[in-house]
Amino acid sequence: MRRTILAVLAACGLASVFVGAQAPTPYKLGTFQRQGTTFIGIVIRDTQVINLQVANAAVSTGKRITAPTDMKDLIARYDNGVRQRISEIVNAVVTATTRPAYVIDLSALKVMPPIMYPLTMMNVAVNYREHAVEMAARGARPGDPPAGNAPGTAPPGTTSAAGIWERGRDDQRWNPYAFLKAPAAVIASGESILIPRGRTEIDWECELGVVIGRPANHAPLARAGDFIFGYTMEMDVSDRGSRGDQRYGTDWLIGKSHDTFAPMGPFITPKEFVADPRSLPVKFVLNDKVMQDATTALMIHDVFELVAYGSSILTLRPGDVIATGSPAGVGSARRPPIYLKPGDKTSCTYEGIGTLVNTVEAAPAS
Repeated sequence: MRRTILAVLAACGLASVFVGAQAPTPYKLGTFQRQGTTFIGIVIRDTQVINLQVANAAVSTGKRITAPTDMKDLIARYDNGVRQRISEIVNAVVTATTRPAYVIDLSALKVMPPIMYPLTMMNVAVNYREHAVEMAARGARPGDPPAGNAPGTAPPGTTSAAGIWERGRDDQRWNPYAFLKAPAAVIASGESILIPRGRTEIDWECELGVVIGRPANHAPLARAGDFIFGYTMEMDVSDRGSRGDQRYGTDWLIGKSHDTFAPMGPFITPKEFVADPRSLPVKFVLNDKVMQDATTALMIHDVFELVAYGSSILTLRPGDVIATGSPAGVGSARRPPIYLKPGDKTSCTYEGIGTLVNTVEAAPAS
């Protein structure tokens, strides 16, 4: 296999680059604050953070760049010199005999949402079959997933969504279903989810977030991965309580976009460090008890299909996030139901991507 690869690269004049290249040191990217100053950081070993702006000026090897102003700027320019510069900086740090001053312990920093803030946050509803089963078992309510021959299977009469989602001849799945969540609901790992006044049925959904890397408009499925920058976590906190009437069915604003209902982060893992986003173990822990234990292999529509679908409705831009749905194990589907309450601690993990940790508090009375 190696000889075959080298032969192909030789034809392109790249064999010497391949032979001399070393696998890059994995890193993640985040937004941080220190002494009131916000900066983009390169996370290595999940314990140390490199201040990108300071390191860019300090590292003499390689080619300096104009430091990104924020995460969206970094993402937009990642393939135009920023990725290479980050690799040079990481290499300088891991080969240094003493730790440079621009490398800071993660514990000494305030973690901010990695993207402040996505222009578009698109969330996907009921994208795991087992979650469809448990939600159907709750009893029919407005907005529950449609009934079909089997969970995740399209009911009779389902057709393609013209110009948006074309159903394959043998595709028995229902069409993807997405909704928008307010970016104003985003909070960081370590911050508190606030239980809104008068609301008591607040649920968790531990989801993989797909971070868009370049403008995507009707991204073809075969090339959907080209439009992905990386992956993060989003807790799709959900208000399962009633709005007091049945007007127009489900109220997604009340259900999904209260303040603090979109914890995100703590970091973004660039896609080159994720071997296969379709086979990531998932675990959600509430107060040291495992509530969700699954894998992204159980998704009804995978991350690439969701990028193709979402970008066929509106143009997705660098830094936009698609939350890909929750596995089974949410609190509202349990008997008796379990809802978030003040004093709880939540932990959402996707293996290789990271762990998003939040506490729960009551919203201030005024």
